[in-house]
Amino acid sequence: MTAIWWIRRDLRLADNPALAAALLHGPVIPLYIHAPDEEGEAAPGAASRWWLHHSLAALDGQLRALGSRLIVRRAASAQAALRAVAAATGAEAVFWNRQYAPEQIARDQSVKAALRGLGLRAESFNGSLLFEPWEVLTREGKPYRIFTPYWKACQGHGLDRVELIAPPSALPPVPREVRSEPLEALRLLPEISWDAGFRDHWTPGEEGAWRCLRRFIGDGLAGYSATRDRPGHAGTSRLSPHLHFGELGPRQVVRAVLEAQRGEPDADARRFFSELGWREFAHHILFHFPHTVDRPMNPRWEGFLQGQVADPRLWQAWTRGQTGIPLVDAGMRELWQTGWMHNRVRMIVASLLTKNMQIGWQQGERWFWDTLVDADLANNVFGWQWTAGCGADAAPYFRIFNPVLQGERFDGEGDYVRRWVPELARLPGRWLHRPWEAPAQVLRAAGIALGTDYPHPVVDLAASRQRALDAFARLS
Repeated sequence: MTAIWWIRRDLRLADNPALAAALLHGPVIPLYIHAPDEEGEAAPGAASRWWLHHSLAALDGQLRALGSRLIVRRAASAQAALRAVAAATGAEAVFWNRQYAPEQIARDQSVKAALRGLGLRAESFNGSLLFEPWEVLTREGKPYRIFTPYWKACQGHGLDRVELIAPPSALPPVPREVRSEPLEALRLLPEISWDAGFRDHWTPGEEGAWRCLRRFIGDGLAGYSATRDRPGHAGTSRLSPHLHFGELGPRQVVRAVLEAQRGEPDADARRFFSELGWREFAHHILFHFPHTVDRPMNPRWEGFLQGQVADPRLWQAWTRGQTGIPLVDAGMRELWQTGWMHNRVRMIVASLLTKNMQIGWQQGERWFWDTLVDADLANNVFGWQWTAGCGADAAPYFRIFNPVLQGERFDGEGDYVRRWVPELARLPGRWLHRPWEAPAQVLRAAGIALGTDYPHPVVDLAASRQRALDAFARLS
């Protein structure tokens, strides 16, 4: 009664419904199939591939400690690989946890039908969300488009409604004759070592995920409402890559926070839960409106800036963190060096690109996709459309973040900018977020020559804001 646990973005042993179902069926073959061509827009970018390599290695270590091992296969078709492994092992069932991108849904439906057609049992489960996208709907049975009523409905269903599944204490061995390709054969790691900084900031794998969660509950949850928007402070959970790769599930996060607060979440915990809610909402939107992968949800924006070739000078300045606008440059450099960026800064850099620079959100979204270790299609697309003003629950088009005022408000001490833009470190706080306005003697005293040590702004914030407003106002 052998079963295959088809591993995707559920790289954990605890609270894993697919693994639990496989274990109930019989001896388990833990199988990871690398078939990125089938995932379309959801195929992992460069930074995500780095994380995936190390997370798979960590999972293999866990499996071996329990008596099993990870089986890795490269394939053009997951269906063909599953059929081959099932034939080689005599497996009678395949279990997996669901994914929600359009190409992934289509692939899984095809796989399920094909396996059942062969007489195999094929079942899928919810291993990554608090609620399936079809579980929370309006009274009319339609999907929500606005976050606040959606999240209210979610809370009405109950956030801690499902019992968690304990991890196995032992696993049956995988027969020796079942071959596995070496993890290195997937070529997930970069050939040029641009990822060196990642290792100093992240520990992929289930153990690393739990350490991250415990640190946040112990050190970051109290005061979360006040500090979460300050990029220079460790005020966020940094759980996003662990959640994306399923090293930790949102049900586990909710339960851990509730247990720490003895079942009565305070204001900080409720604010944190609402951030999990935005993650849920992004998946809700992607499932019900799959065209939003590359097209705006708001039809008024259809074709606006899409396909427009970015100004090479502006694009290069933005991607390299050389815009001359300190908070934006700090965020883009943090992204390049760590594979992550603080959420508020993500909105600010996205606003500058789509509004002040008039570059289509799709181009920024693909850059983030390749450089973020937590690149999640639902969240990435949702966030970019929200900032651009063309998505669900979108910020109105006239909301254009002023990076100077945002920096002075949320990085008032300048810790964030001084860390990631060290050439400005000696500049007094009054001028740190607007160095182009600093008197010449102040710049000299700080050892800064604008245009040499640090660039002049590549866009005039006031003039480019007005151009954006004029362009958006013309949308019919």
